[in-house]
Amino acid sequence: MKNEVEINLIDRKGLKHKLIGPTDMNLNLMELIKLHEYPVEGTCGGMVMCASCQVYILSDHIKINRNDNEQAMLDEAWHVKDNSRLSCQIPITNDLDGLIIELAPETEVDEDW
Repeated sequence: MKNEVEINLIDRKGLKHKLIGPTDMNLNLMELIKLHEYPVEGTCGGMVMCASCQVYILSDHIKINRNDNEQAMLDEAWHVKDNSRLSCQIPITNDLDGLIIELAPETEVDEDW
């Protein structure tokens, strides 16, 4: 069995990048994106308490099944689509090899605040 996967990331400018990630280090997708220095915040550190690591799943490698906590965060987030997931909730496993994701736009801030 292979110890790494290749994930295809589309950044916020529409550019495509390949991320290589180990499957034997207990990483999640948010951590992998951060390791490759792409702009995903993950403000809560993967505790499902924000939605700043939102991505869109563009391939059928994984189902868009969300647990209740993830769904609650996405219910409050900006730019949510049917294929939205919190990348902190997706463990890096062999099943993800070839996965295509897109970074969601940055969270909007109300300038009146």
